[in-house]
Amino acid sequence: MNIFYPVKLLADWLTYSVFALLPGTLSAEAVNFFIYDIVKIFILLSVIIFVVSIVRSYLPPGKIRAILSHKNRYSGNILASLLGIITPFCSCSAIPLFLGFIQAGVPLGVTFSFLVASPMINEVALVLLLGMFGWKIALIYVTSGLIISVFSGIIIGKMKAESLLEPFVYQNIANRNAELPKMTRRERFIYAKNYTLNILRKVWLYVLIGIGIGAWIHGYVPADFLAQYAGSDKWYAVPMAVLVGIPLYANATGIIPLVSALAEKGAGIIFMGYLFNAVI
Repeated sequence: MNIFYPVKLLADWLTYSVFALLPGTLSAEAVNFFIYDIVKIFILLSVIIFVVSIVRSYLPPGKIRAILSHKNRYSGNILASLLGIITPFCSCSAIPLFLGFIQAGVPLGVTFSFLVASPMINEVALVLLLGMFGWKIALIYVTSGLIISVFSGIIIGKMKAESLLEPFVYQNIANRNAELPKMTRRERFIYAKNYTLNILRKVWLYVLIGIGIGAWIHGYVPADFLAQYAGSDKWYAVPMAVLVGIPLYANATGIIPLVSALAEKGAGIIFMGYLFNAVI
């Protein structure tokens, strides 16, 4: 059973009854696609980000440091990568997190596994992939990110690069076991609500633009157009995808609805993969 069937009914009602568009026309196809994907994606974003935020409220940076500091290299790399998926840190937070983890006694390689996984696996992008491409593509996205983060941390750990760190990195080690304030259930709910609203405020415009472009492609671009110019057998598909993706670097969440529409119109998986990676 499709859990989004009521959303489909809503999209059909708005498209064909409220807007009085004729079924089968290009404009009706585009509008129906836009309404359905907008409602579905924002439901997914709201629910999943809220749930992930509740989990995150139990894993502040200090608690993560405490968990990882007691793990050996390999199990630590795996656990660090898993924790990186559900923690709210982007690449901008890398330096303070790096210092805090090292000062807490977390091995350098384990630290890098966390720092690679945290910004690489974007929870908003994961929700969009799940909603538009299904669980298999979303699983590939998560699995590839985990593999890269685990093995990059193992490689860094084997390099024994701790001696290259500046002395100030090891300052304030005495304070690494400081107690963290605990949140009540109500505080966790408020934190999750505020975090979800904050994320939605940041990404809604990009998602809207991405779905809007995707709806236009869905309704107006001929089915064989992209298969002809961006198919897997075209040698220029990869450089073209990179060139198209560079201007879209500002936000990865806006590109996934566009990639979904491109897939429907016959763009090769190689083209779409490089386009997505160029934006990420």
